Amino acid sequence: MARVKGALATRKRRNKTLKLAKGYFGAKSKLFKTAKEAVMKSGNYAYIGRRQKKRDFRRLWITRISAACKMNGMNYSTFINGLNKAGIQINRKMLADLAVNDAAGFETLAKAAKEALAK
Repeated sequence: MARVKGALATRKRRNKTLKLAKGYFGAKSKLFKTAKEAVMKSGNYAYIGRRQKKRDFRRLWITRISAACKMNGMNYSTFINGLNKAGIQINRKMLADLAVNDAAGFETLAKAAKEALAK
């Protein structure tokens, strides 16, 4: 049986990793072993970052809603509670967008929340 040599597959695999490491500082973009470590680490950071992005945006939206609530004479938790009691289903992303771009619309929501809490 003929001997199988894996040079082509090995070279392709290594070039794929080196291509991913393009632009990294120093030996991390030139040497396969260090490039492989850097690419694995960057993949972990990217994975973690995709989850952190969701947290960060939710925190930003809540901060914006809270600031708009204070302008309407209530705090965030009572506003959200009032919306739930009024039966208004709107997510925090849309609420934050209303708070920033449509103050009058947000004010009507705040009034609806206050009325639902008064009942």
